[in-house]
Amino acid sequence: MREKGHNELYSRVKSFQYAFEGWSYVLRTQHNAWIHAVISLGVLALGLWLGLPLRDWAVLILAMMLVWMAEFMNTALEVLVDMITSEFHPLAKIAKDVAAATVLVGAIGAIFIGLIILGPPLLQRLGI
Repeated sequence: MREKGHNELYSRVKSFQYAFEGWSYVLRTQHNAWIHAVISLGVLALGLWLGLPLRDWAVLILAMMLVWMAEFMNTALEVLVDMITSEFHPLAKIAKDVAAATVLVGAIGAIFIGLIILGPPLLQRLGI
């Protein structure tokens, strides 16, 4: 019985390791991931400076999470398409373009959410 529990724990730990390896791959290979990272850190710092209420934090974190998830899925799809074919194929291009559009839609939505949540308290704090 103890052996089974040990294996399950080991399996859970390994799954976290694999997830962090994926995150690391995205940060190492995707230029836009660094843009997301810098903006995410900037939003977090600005939110702390403004002393946002918890509900605003929840919405901002959700928006950032969706952009990151879209970036991860976009990268996974690009790698998968590249693994399947190294030759140009119009359907492969469509798959990559649609995956990239997912990130773009998420980022645009996150910008609007950020402006709605951060804008008024920032303008108030700056006396504008």
